[in-house]
Amino acid sequence: MKKNLLLAALVLAAGTLTAAEPPPVTAKSAILFDANTGRVILKKNENEKRPVASTQKLLTAYIVANAGDLSQMVTIKEADTNVEPTKLYVRPGQKYSREQLLRALLIKSPNDVARALARDNAGSLPDFADRMNSTMRALGGYSSNFVNPNGLPADDQYSCARDMARVARAVYRDPVLREIIKTRYYTFRYDSGKTTTLKNTNRVLRYYSFCNGMKTGYTDKAGHCLISSGSHNGKDVIAVVFGDSKSRIWNESANLVAYGLGISPEKMNRFRIPGAE
Repeated sequence: MKKNLLLAALVLAAGTLTAAEPPPVTAKSAILFDANTGRVILKKNENEKRPVASTQKLLTAYIVANAGDLSQMVTIKEADTNVEPTKLYVRPGQKYSREQLLRALLIKSPNDVARALARDNAGSLPDFADRMNSTMRALGGYSSNFVNPNGLPADDQYSCARDMARVARAVYRDPVLREIIKTRYYTFRYDSGKTTTLKNTNRVLRYYSFCNGMKTGYTDKAGHCLISSGSHNGKDVIAVVFGDSKSRIWNESANLVAYGLGISPEKMNRFRIPGAE
């Protein structure tokens, strides 16, 4: 496996390579690529169809952001709140801007917010799922099928690392979403006036300054999933890691991003954010 990963890295142009050996990948599938050129640096089972959990909220966010008018208010409906387990606990009748909900979606990953944004965008969850599938095809991904906007388990819902890499690159190139995904902490103000601080679920983003996004995910079936982006010395890379264990997901993802950016393992501590938790 280690030899195959090294060969995958060596086919790239010299400008994207590092002298170090690629880090090991124990996750079920993964892909590391240059966010600017799309060149693949490392891959493992990247076309394997599998559940991708809440990382598919990147596609939900991309569709909402590209619809525009993010200052438009969304009135929460009871149907939006009938979902578990991760919720922001917005209540029926409350009103929030699309931008406010979009920030909460990408930073804290609440499933009730995903449903509200999807319904607001397409009128119903099934119609929004159709938009997810058509948008994925427009991005060049043909190994995915989406049923809901939040990644909760559903029959016949799946994607793959390569397809979600296409979504991640599109999100990374969107200026509105690019600004949101790098947010480590966000103060959310409820309709009632109460506020709460949302901490980004992405520990790599919270721990390392070279990381500037993107999205976490977990279900029992999908395992731990993480799409991470990073930037350093003019390089931009994105790592998609699916089906990892809780004990490995953060280190494996951080090591992949650092490798793609040309940061050696010995130098990673220089990028640790003081006091990160």
